[in-house]
Amino acid sequence: MPIDPTLPYDDDNIFARILRGEIPAKPVFENEHAFAFHDINPQAPVHVLVIHKGRYVSLADFSAQAPDALQAGFWRAVGEVARQLGLEAPGYRILANAGTDSH
Repeated sequence: MPIDPTLPYDDDNIFARILRGEIPAKPVFENEHAFAFHDINPQAPVHVLVIHKGRYVSLADFSAQAPDALQAGFWRAVGEVARQLGLEAPGYRILANAGTDSH
């Protein structure tokens, strides 16, 4: 159940469609909790999206409602992607967008 009932989960959002295989993606990593793939319009030399496999509408919703195993599995996937892509030494940043003001 989302935190804000005015923000229902949209089963037709782009990430849900990617997870269902309806929209192709160039995978980097996948486990039972998350899927990582290259952005189709990269804004940096390495631009990978990591999405959780849950029905949550925002990071606030995810952090409040997702089971601990899903949250841990998601963040472990983020770390695994950084390791696989050799980003630990040079460094990387993590961004999260939520809502209409996130752009």
